[in-house]
Amino acid sequence: MESWILTVITFIPLLGALIVLLMPSRWEHEIKWTAIIVSLVPLVLASWLWFAYNKATGGMQFQVNVPWIPALHANYHVGVDGLSVPLMFLTALLSTLGMYYSAYVIHYRVKEYFFLFLLLEMGLFGVFISLDFVLFYLFWEIGLVPMYLLIGVWGGEQREYAAIKFFLYTLAGSVFMMLAILGIYFNTGSFDIMNAIKVHPFANNALLAAMAFGGFALAFGIKLPTFPFHTWLPDAHTQAPTAGSVMLAGVYLKLAAYGFLRMMPIFPGPYKTFAIVLILLGLTSIIYGALVSMAQTNLKRLIAYSSVSHMGYILLGIGAAATFIGATGAGTVESQALALDGASLQMFTHGIITGALFFLAGMLHERSDTFDLNAFGGLAGKTPYYYGMFMVAGLASLGLPGLAGFWSEFFTFRGAFALVKVYAAIGVIGIVVTAAYILWRIVQNVFLGEFSEEKWKKVTDKPLEDMEGFEKVTLWPMVFFMLLFGVWPTPLLEFFNKAALEILHLVR
Repeated sequence: MESWILTVITFIPLLGALIVLLMPSRWEHEIKWTAIIVSLVPLVLASWLWFAYNKATGGMQFQVNVPWIPALHANYHVGVDGLSVPLMFLTALLSTLGMYYSAYVIHYRVKEYFFLFLLLEMGLFGVFISLDFVLFYLFWEIGLVPMYLLIGVWGGEQREYAAIKFFLYTLAGSVFMMLAILGIYFNTGSFDIMNAIKVHPFANNALLAAMAFGGFALAFGIKLPTFPFHTWLPDAHTQAPTAGSVMLAGVYLKLAAYGFLRMMPIFPGPYKTFAIVLILLGLTSIIYGALVSMAQTNLKRLIAYSSVSHMGYILLGIGAAATFIGATGAGTVESQALALDGASLQMFTHGIITGALFFLAGMLHERSDTFDLNAFGGLAGKTPYYYGMFMVAGLASLGLPGLAGFWSEFFTFRGAFALVKVYAAIGVIGIVVTAAYILWRIVQNVFLGEFSEEKWKKVTDKPLEDMEGFEKVTLWPMVFFMLLFGVWPTPLLEFFNKAALEILHLVR
């Protein structure tokens, strides 16, 4: 059973989706809770996987490698390492919380919504376990369609525009990745990712290696997203339903970050050659995303642009480590590992923190029907519980010590300052601006000052109420992990540091 645990985790959501699809549409309550119960199975199994994975041994574990499409030499090859396991848990957690929250706020085409949500969960799991390029590409694309429909059907007023823009951008990137995958296959005769790591395709042809790396980098750069390929993200986030935004920011963007790290051992030469490009793109995203966040008056767009900024730290960490690929000095290798640790931590902590921020934005919208920051003021006195939750998530986002967001930035800069001092120093600007837009744009504008009943009535006729029970339950697990990993990041680092050292060993 243990060898097939990854298959069970991945395809249980598909089974749940089929069950939901067969249920009568009028059974809305039953459909919602069937989806939630089904999502608990991968969450329990992903939690078991967290403890069952042998961190001392490391490497790929729970592997299954059986023939799938012999004519293509494609196998059903799956496995997880220290990079995958935490992301599997993150996906399961946010999926369950997203469906639980949606059960209370989605009242339109319920069956189709939960069917697509479960299908999305399956696609996300599949990317993190795939060790065959055909399988990887299949799951990569499976997640695209449910997210497109979730935005296009259950989104805001401009949902069709946002959904089509999202689809075209990400599909365009996928085409380049497919060409790169075919190039690897023609060069190695195999779609196996572990085989590609061993043979380093195009190792003797720098031009073809750079082109193949470019295909992956473009696909990942669009989905991450990095400047200048980021413009689909604010529209998609602003129009998406709340749980859709949570999955988009919490997990979907991490597919690209995961891809950047997973491909590093396959293309060590191009990564080193283009390390400066990754660093510059990361710095541009950090500073640009933070500055544009400062200028926003729409809460959801502000959080969306903050994701552009925070994803820049991932590229900074990867680029800093890639600059010294092949180095053998103990101090350099340690700094490279710390930079990759920071990038990996950012994937997980950003998922928890920004996922919580999007939930909180959605809760405010449920009460006011607007995301306009200028429409609020003085909410702290009227909604103290909501204010407390937002403060924890907001302070975690700006990297306050004692909360989870601090460690991802700390490790990234600890590694980057030792490797690329000048660029790391420039990146610090992003931290300062992040603190400014969180404290000024959100905390001061929305929560502080005197509450005006007259101003609130101009926004909505709904009474202003503090958080309801289901909203608290949705946020509690996320706040718990922000606090837990804020004071004790070791459980995450035991996975990520081992994976970082393995990546650096493979690129020497």
